[in-house]
Amino acid sequence: MEFLDQLLFYPLELLPFYLITLIIAFTLHEFAHAYFANKFGDPTAKLLGRVTLNPAVHFDFLGIILLLFAGFGWARPVPVNRENFSNPRKMGIIVSIAGPLSNLLLGIVGCLIYAGMYQFGIIEGIDNAKVVQAIHFFFDTFIVLNFFLFMFNLVPLPPLDGYRILEDLVPRRVRAKLQQFEQWSILVFLLIILIPGFQNYTIRPLYEKAYELSVFFLNIFKTLFGG
Repeated sequence: MEFLDQLLFYPLELLPFYLITLIIAFTLHEFAHAYFANKFGDPTAKLLGRVTLNPAVHFDFLGIILLLFAGFGWARPVPVNRENFSNPRKMGIIVSIAGPLSNLLLGIVGCLIYAGMYQFGIIEGIDNAKVVQAIHFFFDTFIVLNFFLFMFNLVPLPPLDGYRILEDLVPRRVRAKLQQFEQWSILVFLLIILIPGFQNYTIRPLYEKAYELSVFFLNIFKTLFGG
């Protein structure tokens, strides 16, 4: 157990909370991509059964394993054919940003519920200390990880959503040049993330910002609730 704890990016005792959070976060993230792509006229995701909240459809085993051991990962990407959109660039941006925004929304909703449970005495009214601890662990994990996924996916490097947004923002000639180096960019990105010591300058700063974002929204809701 101690050996496994050293290998994992997250503390072993918190692993169940991370797994539950990832199932919810990844499912809604990919559903958001698929939903808006289908809404804008691209049936690709719908034909593949991706416009669904069924986690099994969006689950990517390797992506989950990497997130647990390296601190980052992915779900099964939703295939999108932008040529089916009436306005490919504008609608492409919306489809790409829908995933990260779903994680932002989950983080904010988590803060709302967590702050409400505090301010209305729900947590204090629970006699079982283990249940109280589990509630704290779950919301801390759920909120911070969703805010992390929101920011991480907006990094403008392939294969992240931020790169797809960048592709739709730049002129076509620039986009063509970006695509020439895309396969190498992915390799460079993975090396930067995986090289020992680099996480202190890549992944961990994003987690720190995610924590700051969680404190920001929790304070807002506590104030609104009269705390």
